Amino acid sequence: MSESANLTPFEILARYERLSLAHAQDVQDRMEAPGLWRGIGYRVGSRLFVSAIDEINELLAVPVLTPVPLTQPWLMGVANVRGNLVPVIDFNRFLFGERTQPTERTRLLIVRQGGGSVALMVDEVFGQRTVDEEQRRESIAEEDPRLTRFVGERVAVGEQRLGVFSMNRLVRAPDFRQAAA
Repeated sequence: MSESANLTPFEILARYERLSLAHAQDVQDRMEAPGLWRGIGYRVGSRLFVSAIDEINELLAVPVLTPVPLTQPWLMGVANVRGNLVPVIDFNRFLFGERTQPTERTRLLIVRQGGGSVALMVDEVFGQRTVDEEQRRESIAEEDPRLTRFVGERVAVGEQRLGVFSMNRLVRAPDFRQAAA
């Protein structure tokens, strides 16, 4: 007979709570361990990237967009995000000149830029990724000249090789800031 067979329902719940709290603390300890870096993984075209978790404010499904005339082809329009107009960038088109084909997995990464925010349309978001010191030591340099100003290194996370993409460098890039055609 199992140990929990003799416990009252309250004791069973209390036991589950203790186990859950212990597990949550273990996960938190691992996430805050020295040398760990956390980011959000995503795909743009065929390339996989990760950006620091503190560089991405929010993830959204793609809302209705209002086109803005006389702008760069990569500026898809503006979206109303909780009462704020946010420019939406086709990230694949900005980086590689290829239009994103929206699917049910397409998402917007909301990134702070100057006094407001900008939304980057990506093909897919993979969620949180953690990179440790060993993965950073074994990283390789970005070779694509279109990306070297934003991606310093590519790290192996599981079976994937992710470019560490700096949103801070992106929002300061003169060509990114110049959306007028």
